Amino acid sequence: MFVDFFIRRPVFAIVCSIILTLVGVIAIPTLPIAQYPDLAPPQVTVTSTYVGASAEVVESAVTIPLEQELNGVEDMRYITSTSTNDGTSTITVTFAPTRNIEVAAVDVQNRVSRAAARLPAQVNQTGIVVNKASSQMLLTVGLSSPDNRYDAKFLSNYADVNLKDAIKRVRGVGEVRIFGERKFSMRLWLDPSELARRNMTPQDVVRALQEQNLQVAAGQVGQPPSSDEQPYQIAVRARGRLVEPEEFGDIVLMRNNDGRAVTVKDVGRVELGAENYGTLLRFNGRTGVGLAIFQLPTANALDVRDGVIKELDRLAQSFPPGLEYRTGTDTTLAVRASVNEVIHTLIEAIALVILVIFLFLHGWRSVLITALTLPVSLVGTFAFVYLMGFSINTLTLFGLTLATGLVVDDAIVVIENIERLMAERGLNAFQAAREGMKEVAGAVVAISVVLVAVFIPVALFPGTTGSIYRQFALTIAASVALSTFCALTLTPALSARLLKHHHGPKWVFFRKVDQVLDWTRDTYGKGLRKLLAHPLIVLVAFLACIGATVMLFRSAPTGFIPDEDQGYVIISVQGPEGMALSQTEKVLQEVEAVLKAQPEVNVMFAIGGFSPSGNGSNYATVFTALKPWEERTGKDQSVAALVERLRGPLGKIGSARVIPFQPPAIRGVGSVGGFQFIVEDVAGNHSLEDLANATQEMVRKGNEEGRLRGVYTPFNANTPILDVEVDRQKAKALGVPIEQIFGVMQLYMGSQYVNDFNYASRTYRVYVQAEQQFRDSPQDIGSFYARTEAGDMIPLESLVKVTPIVSAQVIKHYNLFRSVEINGQGAPGVSSGQALEAMEQVAQAALPQGMSSEWTGISLEQKESGGQTLIIFALGILFVFLVLAAQYESFSLPFVIILSVPLAIMGALGLQVARGFANDVFCQVGLVMLVGLSSKNAILIVEFAEQLREQGKSALDAVVTAAEVRLRPILMTSIAFLLGVVPLMTADGAGAAARNSLGTAVFGGMLVSTIVNLIFIPGLYVLMQKVRGDAKRSSGEEDAPPSHEPAPAHAP
Repeated sequence: MFVDFFIRRPVFAIVCSIILTLVGVIAIPTLPIAQYPDLAPPQVTVTSTYVGASAEVVESAVTIPLEQELNGVEDMRYITSTSTNDGTSTITVTFAPTRNIEVAAVDVQNRVSRAAARLPAQVNQTGIVVNKASSQMLLTVGLSSPDNRYDAKFLSNYADVNLKDAIKRVRGVGEVRIFGERKFSMRLWLDPSELARRNMTPQDVVRALQEQNLQVAAGQVGQPPSSDEQPYQIAVRARGRLVEPEEFGDIVLMRNNDGRAVTVKDVGRVELGAENYGTLLRFNGRTGVGLAIFQLPTANALDVRDGVIKELDRLAQSFPPGLEYRTGTDTTLAVRASVNEVIHTLIEAIALVILVIFLFLHGWRSVLITALTLPVSLVGTFAFVYLMGFSINTLTLFGLTLATGLVVDDAIVVIENIERLMAERGLNAFQAAREGMKEVAGAVVAISVVLVAVFIPVALFPGTTGSIYRQFALTIAASVALSTFCALTLTPALSARLLKHHHGPKWVFFRKVDQVLDWTRDTYGKGLRKLLAHPLIVLVAFLACIGATVMLFRSAPTGFIPDEDQGYVIISVQGPEGMALSQTEKVLQEVEAVLKAQPEVNVMFAIGGFSPSGNGSNYATVFTALKPWEERTGKDQSVAALVERLRGPLGKIGSARVIPFQPPAIRGVGSVGGFQFIVEDVAGNHSLEDLANATQEMVRKGNEEGRLRGVYTPFNANTPILDVEVDRQKAKALGVPIEQIFGVMQLYMGSQYVNDFNYASRTYRVYVQAEQQFRDSPQDIGSFYARTEAGDMIPLESLVKVTPIVSAQVIKHYNLFRSVEINGQGAPGVSSGQALEAMEQVAQAALPQGMSSEWTGISLEQKESGGQTLIIFALGILFVFLVLAAQYESFSLPFVIILSVPLAIMGALGLQVARGFANDVFCQVGLVMLVGLSSKNAILIVEFAEQLREQGKSALDAVVTAAEVRLRPILMTSIAFLLGVVPLMTADGAGAAARNSLGTAVFGGMLVSTIVNLIFIPGLYVLMQKVRGDAKRSSGEEDAPPSHEPAPAHAP
């Protein structure tokens, strides 16, 4: 027998266990640490800029050509785009989770190259950027001057030159953005009236720049081929590219009739200004600049963050006086806190399990043998985690925490049976070990195979839900497999050497425990025998429980990933359309005043002109980092409580709409917490105003729906726009080229990137634009001049008509359709599943014909996971059934064991609902696990009952005896497991929501399964035996040959 080998050779068994433990110890330092596995689907972004263009022009000239080319790229799930009034086009292609991000980025780049010929020349000149960086910020850093000695331009360029490039070299960093950026640019501010007075247009300035500011390769003197007598070869440097503002001011534009040169400084001024003035940053109430660090999708967040901070500390040593940096929002703090909390939970679970073992097994020898399975099974599992490419994250640690109560089960069953044989039959430890393993080895293997089998379909499932299940499931499966190996090798080997007969009196406490257990066993046996005399009562009660389970399944609120306290709050600000950035900054000051009054707030990182939904002068976003979790122990100090508390004072800010949000539950999936709902113009014949009206009606009805809270959309079509219509016939008659009219407006009003210059060993851009006072009002457009082919100057007021209209500042597409995103969340006490259902009902009632709706982001993941969960659950039950059928050589007997599952589900969902939790993904993970756990106790009873049946006992006697004999190990293993789950149920702090959900489901399911199935399993076994017996008698079949070696019957 396999087990006999290890009983005879205990050193071999010990060495095997030591090797498994050492391999796990070696693997631990090499494993990355994360809050969750990589759940965000791969994304590739395409960003381009059409300077001076409105959102509609960007949409038609840039976004649509790129979208049409990118649509349908291999493994694409969906494509979104944003076109904004600042000339920016951002397209995001989201791929299937299995898609290799490197290959996807190459495919996208190739398609962008094919579309480049259809884009405006200025877009290609500015450049199209393809990125595969994570869509979620890892870390924000504020750079400021406490004594205000440095302005925003200095701070921005210091960060650009000295910090940004160094941080980008840190391993794992994908992108570094500067908020409040004022990157150097040579600005030529023109005076349109001076140009017109000299019969010149801004195009003349651009041509002069292109002619006189250029890099020249002047060659070499004596460059080969040359004569043999050539004595030297010298490089020639022709200084064509200008550097200083004065040099640009001296660029010659033309010469007057008197021969005097007209230069740039005669028609305007030149300064070393900034390339972009569209955003600002306030850090803790002071003007500054901010750096947002994005990690690569495949990088480890904690390693990247530590590398960035280490580099910043090194760079800070050379900061000039009066300059300092400080971290803002740090998403890895939640990761560290969550992982640490789970580790503490794991330690608590181990301590409680050892306590239960000591309580039931009494002797230190038994406790030692059983406890030794913990390091082998748990630590050894890390080697498997390494081999599978997993990380140390919430899910793998959850698996180990739950496995703490499982891995000792097999050892408890083995030791309890060996000690029983020593006490009842007087066998020595060696004999009892051999005989005891003959009785329980089959059950131990069957239980382990069932627990592993239930996770096989889970491990093979694709998508985000599959990623969540996979790491949890395979971690438990590995630990259970190792614990089974220990139970069949190390445990019997040590038991045969260490266990002793108890000759002296036991402690009073242990005697009382044994007396209670003996009384419980005897009372249980008598009551069970009486109850099984009426098996129909058991059947009716069982069917009633099935009905209750079905009702709970239908009525329990559903969810996906519970919102966690991630240590920061996101505040969205949207002012009236057309609000200037300076006015948005005043709103931010009001927001900061509200935040400063909150004791939980630690750091404020406010970005004006930016929002996740698109950039604009009336938008702003405030990332508010809170104090550490240990300083926020009250329930009213959590992120969720603070968000609710902020709604009132922030809602009173009358000059803008200010809404606080929790961050998204999964980094990289969505921009804010709550749901993301998309309204689409699928007909393609609705105006932006129609789209805005439809979505505003939805928002109104959504906020009237009691199950929803904070429903809003940043979209509207009321942004003031000046519509310029050119009188083409008149322009043609006067000899004014149409492209010159548009060129004049673009150069004066929107600016144009012409070429580059070198400064401080870097290359920067040269822009041409009208001076600020010449583009302050709509009337200024008419005062610009265009030149006829005859050389006459014509004011634009005679050629164009300027009409004020309204349009959208940001135009979004979803799968190529114009779309609007609506955000919101469930009201307090409403699950995310109920909120999604409510929003769908609102859309069904409010959307007009030709418009449709879809979910995106984390809401899409939740909707897609609903059907997958049922499939996973069904496959788990099927695999367990097939394994049991093979084990018992029967298709009928496994039904008895499988029928224990609904009762466990009843307990899980019942306690989940009682505690106000949703049937979310962590609850569903627990339900899948309960398929194996609830089968475990049933196997212990049925396995032994089958052995007794093979010896000729009746079904009733066999199952009652088996239930009595197995009661003690069932109670021991179940209590050990339940106490190991208690720390999950009662957890608080970072990551507590997930632990609470999983712990509650598993605790409730295991508790009900243990208690109720001690009655139902024997009853169903008797009924099944009657059915089997009747079937066999009617068909004349004989009993199948025994599948196990006969074991002697033992008294209870």
